[in-house]
Amino acid sequence: MATVKADLSLCQGYANCVVAADDYFDIDDEGLVVLLKTEVPDSERTRVEEAARSCPVSALWVED
Repeated sequence: MATVKADLSLCQGYANCVVAADDYFDIDDEGLVVLLKTEVPDSERTRVEEAARSCPVSALWVED
């Protein structure tokens, strides 16, 4: 199963990921991404990868 990862040192709180997949991503009080789920089933992978790619600072990615 794939896993979604975040580099919090890059996150700037744009929240594009939240708009694209609010069941996987949220923004905390400091404006940083919070991973609500880390395991990504195959049926969700395309959608979560697109949400990760929507990050303008490339702070998110999905890996095997």
